Amino acid sequence: MRAVPTLDEVRTWPATVGVPEAARAIGVSKSHLYDMVRRGEAPVTVLTFGARHRIVTASLVRLLEGA
Repeated sequence: MRAVPTLDEVRTWPATVGVPEAARAIGVSKSHLYDMVRRGEAPVTVLTFGARHRIVTASLVRLLEGA
């Protein structure tokens, strides 16, 4: 299992990341975050392209800064 990234590491990520990376950063399973995305309840900004979802890194950083 990969370690949880630090906030400083997340800040260096590309503009968007996949659900698995975002889930790891916020400490939930990827299936849980996928479920939240499908329900429109994700605590981060999600860009949807067909069946693909990308998480906006800036919103992930804002969430982690507030935690």
